[in-house]
Amino acid sequence: MTAPKVILLLWSISLLLSCKEAKIKKTTIQNKPNIVLINIDDLGWKDLGFMGSSYYETPNIDALAKQGMVFTNAYAGAANCAPSRACLISGLNTPKHGVFTVSPSDRGNPKTRKLIPIKNTQHLSNKVYTLPKMLKSAGYITANFGKWHVGDNPLKQGIDVNVGGSSKGNPGKGGYFSPYKIDFIKDGPKGEYLTDRLTDEAISFVEKNKDTTFFVYLPYYAVHTPLMGKEYLVEKFQNKKGIKGQNNAKYAAMVASMDENIGKLLTALREKGLEKNTLVLFTSDNGGIHVISNQAPLRAGKGSYYEGGIRVPLIIKWPSQIQANTISNQNVSNLDLFPTLQTIAAPQKKAAVLDGVNLMPVFKGKPIERDLFFHFPIYLQAYKKGKDESKDALFRTRPGSVVISGAWKLHHYYEYNELELYDLLNDEGEQHNLSATNPEKAKELFAKLQTWRVENKAPEPTEKNEFYSSEFENQELFKFQ
Repeated sequence: MTAPKVILLLWSISLLLSCKEAKIKKTTIQNKPNIVLINIDDLGWKDLGFMGSSYYETPNIDALAKQGMVFTNAYAGAANCAPSRACLISGLNTPKHGVFTVSPSDRGNPKTRKLIPIKNTQHLSNKVYTLPKMLKSAGYITANFGKWHVGDNPLKQGIDVNVGGSSKGNPGKGGYFSPYKIDFIKDGPKGEYLTDRLTDEAISFVEKNKDTTFFVYLPYYAVHTPLMGKEYLVEKFQNKKGIKGQNNAKYAAMVASMDENIGKLLTALREKGLEKNTLVLFTSDNGGIHVISNQAPLRAGKGSYYEGGIRVPLIIKWPSQIQANTISNQNVSNLDLFPTLQTIAAPQKKAAVLDGVNLMPVFKGKPIERDLFFHFPIYLQAYKKGKDESKDALFRTRPGSVVISGAWKLHHYYEYNELELYDLLNDEGEQHNLSATNPEKAKELFAKLQTWRVENKAPEPTEKNEFYSSEFENQELFKFQ
């Protein structure tokens, strides 16, 4: 064989090997899906068209629901934003990270608090092995667009690119329109809408990183207060007939803008050829505020451990892995997202401890037997006294814990060692306390709850509050009878 032919043969072999290597790399990327996790702030379980609302308009999210799996019994890790987000980002339940609320924990009038609440931890420690850190270990580039709220800077907690995320829990007075009042964002043109801007930033990130494997965390500040919608949308919903408890035009306008922007992002993924290899998750950080949007038949709302405060919408879409237009009644939690994504991402370094379960079997229709636990050893004052459908007129919740086992749900409140037992299958609105008529079931679930609290070293409030006055408390409660 002549020298030129040998050179040509070697060049051909080299080219073939190079192409084969490139194909392997491409296949490896495709085997790990891109991940988009959309976490709406204070969006109620029933504030979407596909969940039964006739007032709010959410055509893009309704379409997403038909493309994936809808979970009818999905729960946040906690009933308000800081602890719920800490659960999601860490994969750990509240006793392990200590974030129980937005500080402080002694909310409400001290004369109406019988116990000294457990001291609250404001943020996750930067040492916690977070969901973004795990995904970075799996080769993902990670980005946050919006409300972080579990630390002062997402870049310290596993995020590569951050726009708008810090310790702040809301956009501030007037903050939905530029000039903005949040951190780590440049002002846009005057009047630019924050939800639009965060979506544009997310789409720009996707376009720049379409040839990599990426994780987009999109925790909009919407639909958290202050209620601020685009003027033309507010006017539209003012002219639309609502139903009792779902008729707030400003809130509806915010929901509509949120839906429009999710549609823009999903369209961008499709147009860039990324849809088939992108896992999309859509949920809310806790229940909606009851006096803004009624979640009937669910009781109460944000801050309460009745169903309206902790049950949330959840859609998971993963083409070729999850059958489209399916519904799961499995009890799941946002604590489950970390172990599920860890199973999918297969990182070099896995989290040592996680409190949720891998949902991959559920994607294939296989049920999982498990119980859900919630621990809230603090006080959270009423959002609107006497109007919250919560524990009582003064508090959305008092110190307590909850276990959900199948269709049964048990509340335990520390002040008077009270138990409330509900059959969610027949009493979704938690109106009939069965603890006295079914003491065996109450005893069984309370034993589970006590075991869980011991195993997880859950701090329990036992110290009495010297400022408490039963006479004053009864006077206050009497005002709302």
